[in-house]
Amino acid sequence: MQPIDLFDPRHYENVRKPVMQAETLPGWCYTSETFYQREVERIFKRVWNFVDRVDRIPNPGDYFVFDYVGISTIIVRGADGQVRAFANTCRHRGSAIIHGEGNCKALRCPYHSWTYGLDGSLIATPYMNLTEDFDAKRYGLAPVRLEILGGFMFVNFSADAPPLAEYLGDFLENTAGYNFDDLVCVRRQVWEMNCNWKLFYENFAEQYHIPFIHKTSLYKQKRKINPPEPCNGNYVALYVQHPGSRMLLAGDTGFPPIEGLKGRIAEGTYYPSLHPSTMMGCCIDGMWWIRSDPLGPERTRITVGSCFPRKVLERNDFADIVPRYYKRLDTTIPEDIKAAEDQQVGLRSPYYRPGRLSYLEALVHTIDNWVLDRVLDA
Repeated sequence: MQPIDLFDPRHYENVRKPVMQAETLPGWCYTSETFYQREVERIFKRVWNFVDRVDRIPNPGDYFVFDYVGISTIIVRGADGQVRAFANTCRHRGSAIIHGEGNCKALRCPYHSWTYGLDGSLIATPYMNLTEDFDAKRYGLAPVRLEILGGFMFVNFSADAPPLAEYLGDFLENTAGYNFDDLVCVRRQVWEMNCNWKLFYENFAEQYHIPFIHKTSLYKQKRKINPPEPCNGNYVALYVQHPGSRMLLAGDTGFPPIEGLKGRIAEGTYYPSLHPSTMMGCCIDGMWWIRSDPLGPERTRITVGSCFPRKVLERNDFADIVPRYYKRLDTTIPEDIKAAEDQQVGLRSPYYRPGRLSYLEALVHTIDNWVLDRVLDA
């Protein structure tokens, strides 16, 4: 049963213990609207949230709308080539200005046709000539903080948050060998699931489930289990040493390794999870990312992108080979979704009590305490 004093630190004392002594989070952390709204206010509205790859909007005028935790944001490439983000709300009477994605020369509100340039400036205001002391320069679109690192776009809804590079710490340093700036996202797949956002995120960061949930897919592939990677930033990571590419299922062949890849990352896969809810698989021949969008305490949408070096896209056999990479994701993602939805069902039970963690779930403990650090009062 959910307590009245939901954010009293005493309820989480066992979660705060060292990992091999700790328990999992109470069930209400995955089912409570109150707990979820605290996460929205203290996490998602204050930290850097991954949006997409910058190659999604390659040309001036390209745009798409990013809807996240109740905030609608326009991501657009200006005539000057710069990518910007704006709140999707007209400065006149608040209407959403644009939907979906496409290309445009200006952003026009459908309600009263107030029109904005791609830089957010207000450039047309029909029938406003009699309004006293009206200065169009004061009514441009509200900007949203946007930064790009390694071709990945992030937004932050807080003016007080530190820069993205500071937030991510040594993430780019630890992934430099993959040459992220050269990658192109060639496919995006979207799934929705009936579970709390943390369940899929926790699942990605642990290796305990693989022999059971993926017993006929991933478990056929040989792997060496290593402890979690050292990370200095708001992310966690695993490294798995193995032959071949983890973008493929066992028995499938694909593209050659990324040019210049060397050292241990050429002999395995690096799996970073960027807080609060972005997951990546950095492989020898490309990478895939998963953006998790919370839709409520028990509903989540994930978008999965597949990325390859630009040179690979120029191969004559690219269209013939790339479906093998999609097969891996289209097989394993539904397996993980089923596991998360089953877990959500059990967490709703009045009989659920927090459990204990295996050494293979150390990063679940790290993630859960990262969340508690932000939702609980100091």
